[in-house]
Amino acid sequence: MKNNNRRQFLAGTLAVVGATAFKVHAQPKQRPNVLVILADEMSIDALSATIGKRFVDTPNLDALREKSMYFSRAYVANPLCVPSRTAMFTGRFPVETCVQTNDKTPIDPIRFPCIASSFQAAGYRTGYFGKWHLLYPEKEAASRVHGFEHMASEVVDVDTAAHVNEFISQSSDKPFFAVASFLNPHNICEWARGNTLNQGAIGDPPSADKCPPLRANHGVMKDEPVILTKVREAYHNSPLFPVGDFDDAKWRQYEWAYYRLVERVDALIGTVLSHLTAHQMDQNTVVLFTADHGDCQGAHFFNQKTVLFEEAARVPFMLSYPPRIKPGSTGVLVNTGVDFLPTLLDFAEIKPTTPVRGLSLVPVATGRVKDLRRTFVVTTDHLIQGGLVDGVEYKPEGRMLRTDRYKYTAYSEGASREALVDLDQDPGEVNNLAHDPKYQKVLMEHRAMLRQWGNELNDKFPYL
Repeated sequence: MKNNNRRQFLAGTLAVVGATAFKVHAQPKQRPNVLVILADEMSIDALSATIGKRFVDTPNLDALREKSMYFSRAYVANPLCVPSRTAMFTGRFPVETCVQTNDKTPIDPIRFPCIASSFQAAGYRTGYFGKWHLLYPEKEAASRVHGFEHMASEVVDVDTAAHVNEFISQSSDKPFFAVASFLNPHNICEWARGNTLNQGAIGDPPSADKCPPLRANHGVMKDEPVILTKVREAYHNSPLFPVGDFDDAKWRQYEWAYYRLVERVDALIGTVLSHLTAHQMDQNTVVLFTADHGDCQGAHFFNQKTVLFEEAARVPFMLSYPPRIKPGSTGVLVNTGVDFLPTLLDFAEIKPTTPVRGLSLVPVATGRVKDLRRTFVVTTDHLIQGGLVDGVEYKPEGRMLRTDRYKYTAYSEGASREALVDLDQDPGEVNNLAHDPKYQKVLMEHRAMLRQWGNELNDKFPYL
């Protein structure tokens, strides 16, 4: 590939951020506050603004969406808590940080500085409240490492809202960078296991006929990669995923429970947004809402996350900032893992301290451009949480490449380890087209793009 073409390729995919990537002012007149609101395990379609109010009602997130630029095709870097959050707060892909699972091994804060360090160095008050799951020391005393001067990380969601409200209302001549990290609807994992919900009970589900219907893609993908079949069986053999014996009625009740947990976190998010307005900060605060990953909700007989299906890998992503963002919706491809950091630093006119891989979404959010210099996004995973299948422990890695129309997925194990889906025609990912002769050219193009991406990152995955 010639240098010119290579630069164009990187601009559309990796976009290493250099000194010219942002419009930087040495002394901006007024920098905005920045409020990040994170939900845990919330899928793209878990909003009443998306699917209607028959089964779920999320008035506060619906209202935020009405005031935001809504990014409808936002994919996480990895559909699991720690690798997803690590990508967001460092701006680097999981294959770079080597964080592909919920391993607790710390990362190097010099090589992979936390975004809060940049805000702190720029004179912002910084605070993190709620679920942590970042690979930096989890304490205020380590603010020199991660940049968060104020923290309350071992709290339930009700307290998370209270702490962030107290923080943002404190009198100061400095702008703030605050993270409100809510656990729910993650409690759906405990609900499936029959455990006590640490965020509070939601009551018993009604009979199945009064619950949401089964998802349209509840069945197995036709001609799915062999390793996915093994992974499903391995998960169902693990106490972490005790859904192998769920019948249709139980899956429908699972959906009911999931939406109750979504509504619970929506109510708490509403208190934070109302607090912002009551203190007249809504007009000078960038608000970003997203989730670290989604939940499969029975799609393809999976619950929880980790797999690369849309329900787990695609999440809501909203940006609100009244002075500059005109509300609307866009289908540009977003990687929340690597676009999160450059976008927020761009709003605050802060230059990144190290190269990052993503693109700022500010030009799209503010209407300066309609598209990004990008042809695809990539999501990765490492499936290690299942039980044994016939005495074998399966731990495959996966790589997913999403282009405008297609989704290509490859796995590190199995005799038939690829999937190609036409998401325009098959949004539920029901049919694998990888073996269809009519799609061989498309398959080869997507193979090549993903392989090139891996080569640029020195990824050791066995690309085809």
